[in-house]
Amino acid sequence: MPPNEPVLLALPPTAASASVLRTLRSEGVPVNPVSDGIAVLDAIRARDPSLLVLDVELPGPDQAAVLAAVQSEAPNVPVIAVTPRERRAGLLGQLRGDRDDYLLRPFAVDELAARIRLRLRLGPVGGTTMLRHGEVTVDTEFGEVHVDGRRVALSPTEFSVLLALVAEGGSVVPADRLARQAWSEPVSANLVQVYISYLRRKIGPERIRTVRGGGYALEA
Repeated sequence: MPPNEPVLLALPPTAASASVLRTLRSEGVPVNPVSDGIAVLDAIRARDPSLLVLDVELPGPDQAAVLAAVQSEAPNVPVIAVTPRERRAGLLGQLRGDRDDYLLRPFAVDELAARIRLRLRLGPVGGTTMLRHGEVTVDTEFGEVHVDGRRVALSPTEFSVLLALVAEGGSVVPADRLARQAWSEPVSANLVQVYISYLRRKIGPERIRTVRGGGYALEA
């Protein structure tokens, strides 16, 4: 699929959603907005987007049914589901672990933008599952990490932190965004720092740079 194929942004018709749309476009993310479940299915059937961001409380048909229809009719389209915390447990069973993702509402737009960039870098379902920065390679399908050609065993949380860093391709990831991406909920900056130290021991202390007042970046 062409990399400039628009992202389908399915959020309720609110002022907050309009603000999300403006911000994503200002950051260069190609986005086509829709505001109900029927429009989601129409857009999917007309032309596969590169990615679907789907709010599970969108107006129209039950969004569990919409999500199931999207996965059936357009299995190559990855999905980021936006959900309130109380609906997370029911949603997880519908997500394809190799490609889909979820984001708890309320969310920061920079976090959504980061999740979108990650999904687009992974490509369509069935495509490559490898991300690489320098000599660090992450296989998102099998949960494997190789550094300088050797396999490195990580805990699930360590893997999530490293994935968030690799997905940014060396750009600085603020500690609060790193926390949300790795834990999907707010955690302390101290906990983030602890897991950064764990990663440094396993992949090399020189590979993760601390940016004072900013966050962390993966070195090539």
